[in-house]
Amino acid sequence: MVANFKHVEEVELAGGTPAKAKPPKARKVFLGMVGLVAVVGTTFYVTGLGRESTDDAQVEGHIIGVAARVAGQVSEVLAKDNELVEAGAVLVKLDPIETQARLAAATADLAAANASVKAAQAQLAITEKNAEANLRQAKGGVTTANSGLSASRAALDQARADAVAARSRFKLAELDLQRVKKLRVDGVVSLGELDAKQAGYDQAKAAVDQSEARLASARVGIDGSSGSIESAEGRLASANTASAQVDAAHAAVDVALARVDQAAAARHLAEVNASYTEIKAPQRGIVSRRTVEGGQVVNIGTPLLALVPVDDVWIVANFKEDQLRHMKSGQKAHVRVDSFGRQEFDGVVDSVAGATGSKFALLPPDNASGNFVKVVQRVPVLVRLAPKSREGFTLRPGMSAEVTVVTAEGK
Repeated sequence: MVANFKHVEEVELAGGTPAKAKPPKARKVFLGMVGLVAVVGTTFYVTGLGRESTDDAQVEGHIIGVAARVAGQVSEVLAKDNELVEAGAVLVKLDPIETQARLAAATADLAAANASVKAAQAQLAITEKNAEANLRQAKGGVTTANSGLSASRAALDQARADAVAARSRFKLAELDLQRVKKLRVDGVVSLGELDAKQAGYDQAKAAVDQSEARLASARVGIDGSSGSIESAEGRLASANTASAQVDAAHAAVDVALARVDQAAAARHLAEVNASYTEIKAPQRGIVSRRTVEGGQVVNIGTPLLALVPVDDVWIVANFKEDQLRHMKSGQKAHVRVDSFGRQEFDGVVDSVAGATGSKFALLPPDNASGNFVKVVQRVPVLVRLAPKSREGFTLRPGMSAEVTVVTAEGK
């Protein structure tokens, strides 16, 4: 360097123009690399403002376990591994003999219950008619018995009056006969007159006997009429209890109707169980993890296969906790799935988990025990993809992805 300065001074003293020193080639390369790094760094810094990215993300979706709902033997397996099936497609068939027999028995029970209802309703109608007729008849019998009692009482009064009159005539005839007998002894009256008085006496006595007989008969009639009234009143009381019989008949109809409902429910259950012998896909998806084979005997709840609905998938991105400061639901997101290279899918932040992923682990860490080492935690963020954005692409749960969330508008 000293030599160079001396050379320059000599040139200046000579009155010449100093020549510029050319920088070495390495220096030019170094300065160019520094400038390039500065430009790239500035570009990444500027473009990264208002965005948060992570490659700790994957596609998630429902995995539906298809199991048997009735016990039976597998008669046919229609689903193939990794086959795309539509909703309602039959996957597995079970032997329907047992369920069909139960359905037939339940149908017969329902028919018997309906017949019981008809019989109970017919019995109710008969009971109501008989009760009404018996009640009218009993009331008529009471009325007739009361009328007979009144007539018997009138006849008794008449018989008593006739008896009193007959006794009075008998006493008069007896006095007349005794007086004529005395006069006959004295010779005052003739024998014919005595005979006439004797005949009158005999007639009066016969009339007394007859009136006494009618009186006795009237008293018997009174007793009979009283008995008839008691009997009619008993029949009336029995007819009045027919309402209870009608109520019992109504209750029998209600019981029969309840049995019909019970039999109908049993038949419906048998019908549903019979339909369960055809195990169908609950929705559109890919058949996976098939374990069922033909001839296998399965019980209720036996897992047969899994169904993965590829139409209902989402992204779960695990962001660092210091990336969530400005992240919220509704923000735009850009997703790249490793299987599709640089293809970018549009999405929206649906929600942010309530805790970090480590808190949901089987053995969550406890910083209060042992030596504490601070580790940046990650929080799951759910991203929904726009349906139009993923048209023509089949995203399967478990695929790796990269997610960028726009946390500032205009970025």
